[in-house]
Amino acid sequence: MTEISNTLPGPSTLSQPLSQGTDPCWTGLGVVLGSGGIGTAVAATLRHRCPNLTLLVCGRQGPPRQDLYVDLEDDQSLESLATDLRERNLPLRLLFNCTGRLHGPDLMPEKRLQQVNRRQLLEQFSINAIAPVLLARSLEPLLKRDQPFHYASLSARVGSIGDNRSGGWYGYRAAKAAQNQLLRCLSIEWARRWPLATVTLFHPGTTDTALSRPFQSFVRPDALFSPERAAEQLVDLLLQQTPEQSGQFLAWDGQAVPW
Repeated sequence: MTEISNTLPGPSTLSQPLSQGTDPCWTGLGVVLGSGGIGTAVAATLRHRCPNLTLLVCGRQGPPRQDLYVDLEDDQSLESLATDLRERNLPLRLLFNCTGRLHGPDLMPEKRLQQVNRRQLLEQFSINAIAPVLLARSLEPLLKRDQPFHYASLSARVGSIGDNRSGGWYGYRAAKAAQNQLLRCLSIEWARRWPLATVTLFHPGTTDTALSRPFQSFVRPDALFSPERAAEQLVDLLLQQTPEQSGQFLAWDGQAVPW
């Protein structure tokens, strides 16, 4: 999963890299959804930084490339994921959703109003907004009040209403904005019911993956992150988040993104 930003990123402003996964809280079961450039790199980074975390990579490709098959647009598949995780008898510590959809065989970002149509809007919302909240719903029965859990999901700066200065990309912008609101609501509810849970939305910066490739001509070469750099920055931020900070929308450099 890769995101296009309204403003081009510069060098990383993260203050200091964190230690190599020595936090004793980061044990148990971790799940990364998505095997694109960022998802693969996030999984590799987590394995290095958090060696006590039993990590599974899930998505539509399934075994042998991925640990589990999961279709985020199929409610039964989400329930099957929850069942599989429960049977592993490990506390669920992390779910990092690195999936998303910007373009496809019959889907491209709209440049003007006359290109907006119902089918493409539904396709954008299905994976970018509906899937993340239904994924959280399916996993909620696995949470425990006395165990920490982090739910992270990739959003996009272009989903910010306050930061929208160029327009266009109606469906993708709106779907990411909807995800932001849905997971903000989730963070408020979980703060009451699961006080050790943390929900975070991340803008990873423009990253060199298949999602951004058709649009990279608009990005300076020095402003295009490798998946590995994007993953390091995201995991840096992830490991810093606490339940008191739940519900934030953060850019790759740790700055809050306007809603």
